Amino acid sequence: MLIRRSRPGDSAAIRPSEITSESVYLGRRKLLQAALMAGVAGIGAGWMSEAGAVSDLKVQRNARYSLSDPPNSYQDITTYNNFYEFGLDKSDPSENSSRFKPSPWTVAVKGEAENTGTFALEDILKPHTIEERIYRLRCVEAWSMVIPWAGVPLADVLKQFKPTSKAKYVAFKTVLRPEEMPGQRMASLDWPYVEGLRIDEAMHPLALLAVGLYGKTLPNQNGAPLRLITPWKYGFKGIKSIVEIRFTERQPPTTWNISAPHEYGFYANVNPKVDHPRWSQARERKIGAGLFGSRVPTLMFNGYEQEVASLYQGMDLKKYY
Repeated sequence: MLIRRSRPGDSAAIRPSEITSESVYLGRRKLLQAALMAGVAGIGAGWMSEAGAVSDLKVQRNARYSLSDPPNSYQDITTYNNFYEFGLDKSDPSENSSRFKPSPWTVAVKGEAENTGTFALEDILKPHTIEERIYRLRCVEAWSMVIPWAGVPLADVLKQFKPTSKAKYVAFKTVLRPEEMPGQRMASLDWPYVEGLRIDEAMHPLALLAVGLYGKTLPNQNGAPLRLITPWKYGFKGIKSIVEIRFTERQPPTTWNISAPHEYGFYANVNPKVDHPRWSQARERKIGAGLFGSRVPTLMFNGYEQEVASLYQGMDLKKYY
């Protein structure tokens, strides 16, 4: 049974902080870069420093992926979350995830690929440069943020496993640790959480495997140590704490589609013209924007229409929602 404690528009449940000003954020980034160049800091604390192998990894800003809107504050991003593995309320993930251990971490690669097996996360990331990309995040619940992610292009990671011609989809699975993730002890969803993309979606340049935000490793509540980012899709596609990647010939099941198929489709593309059965998707609440600046029109594909519309040419986006 699906349990939901809040609805879009429940302003009493939202306690956003001030949006970080662009000047403050840029200043923080310069300080971080200076520390990295001096050799006295890595990407941050957590699994990277504990694992040792990638503690000196540098984050490089990718100017192609930026926005005119400043990012939300670190407080917003880390205390207002949907991560049902730690609870159903927005504050539950930050309050209930301290026992979760994101290090050491391995990812199992399976299915239609030449290079399969179980790999340490640091070995998966080692050949790649960690990029900082500022993306919009649009939740299906009609709220949004702007987040400076740190990660590697998903396509670059997948190519190293050499998917075969039979690989039409990529499936992902979240770790199952009910002793550390109290939400998994409830029947709110079928655990473990699973997601999937069509192979051309997974190979799109916008798709990112995130390992951090704001120049630091991902906090537990944000999907440590590895999560998926597809900014043109609703946020629930961004599966967190990934432990399995599988290349498949057939469309894989996805958690929210299993739970409520009439409400949540496989594609989950942001589309202001296709409403959720219980609310409009035409507008969104900008977390942190204040009382008078919080409701804005939603953009097709969350503002990434020019980049991704060709992926869905000829498709009925109301049918394939």
